[in-house]
Amino acid sequence: MAAAPPLAPCLRSVRAVVFDTDGVITDSARRHAAAWKKAFDACLSAAGGQRPFDEVDDYLRHVDGRSRRDGAAAFLRSRGLDLPEGRPDDPPGTGTVWAVAARKDELFTQSLRTEPVDVWPGTVRLLDVLRAERVPCAAVSASRHAAELLARAGLDDRFDAVVDGNEARRLRLPGKPDPALFVEAARRLRVPAGDTAVVEDALAGVEAGRRGGFGLVVGVNRTGDPAHAAGLCRHGADVVVSDPGDLLTAGGGV
Repeated sequence: MAAAPPLAPCLRSVRAVVFDTDGVITDSARRHAAAWKKAFDACLSAAGGQRPFDEVDDYLRHVDGRSRRDGAAAFLRSRGLDLPEGRPDDPPGTGTVWAVAARKDELFTQSLRTEPVDVWPGTVRLLDVLRAERVPCAAVSASRHAAELLARAGLDDRFDAVVDGNEARRLRLPGKPDPALFVEAARRLRVPAGDTAVVEDALAGVEAGRRGGFGLVVGVNRTGDPAHAAGLCRHGADVVVSDPGDLLTAGGGV
């Protein structure tokens, strides 16, 4: 049986790793983006036919890594749509920020229950090596569906802690780019932030890792776009990889 590839030197400097979920562990960012597009395009159409929501550029700029409410507010604000805030229990619709967020959640939940959950193989390989090395790991997400995603993907046993949108609401933790979600995950792993790595694909998440004083912030650029890689660096990434599996190397690596 072949030996597992070693961890890259940058990971050897930390004692724990905190992973973002959507786009890093599970291949669900596209599903989130598609749900946002349907929710936002209804608002844009009602507002007079503005250009549709772009599932790559608009998603990465305004929504990725943020809570549903914060993502809805950020995108609507970028298009000059001044909807009332509303309330968290607003029904799905286009009349308030919370209603738009609820419509997105409704659409995402429908897809989650009817379609399989895909994972990124490179991330799974990294998780397996980290577990063999007895490095504690946590999963973090602004989404309240993260625990269900991980369970359906068969990865829930890879994590010593999960801090998702449900926990954020219960503990009243602010969303990214505030580092509170990551800090809470490190606390549950019982490892100081300075000795913990954050692995993130969102600009807001990378910024959160930097603000939280984490020992290593890894940006994941799955787009292949050098501009996005540069953005991850500007927001605080120490290292940018195309896939977390790149953090396994037989020849030195990053």
